[in-house]
Amino acid sequence: MKKATPDPSGPDLRWVKSSYSSGEGGQCVEVAERLGNIHVRDSKDTTRPELVVDGSAWTAFVGFASR
Repeated sequence: MKKATPDPSGPDLRWVKSSYSSGEGGQCVEVAERLGNIHVRDSKDTTRPELVVDGSAWTAFVGFASR
């Protein structure tokens, strides 16, 4: 993952973009953690609402996706 950057819309979330994301306009997501919940958003359109999931659900998803 790349270094976290402050979210301009609010100081509570520090969004992290995947290191697999390129500067060539590829599709990517960003994630942020707050109070045990994981926030997921489209890195190309950060004005849209983010998806919020429980931290344990995110851990299960990442474990499944990495297999």
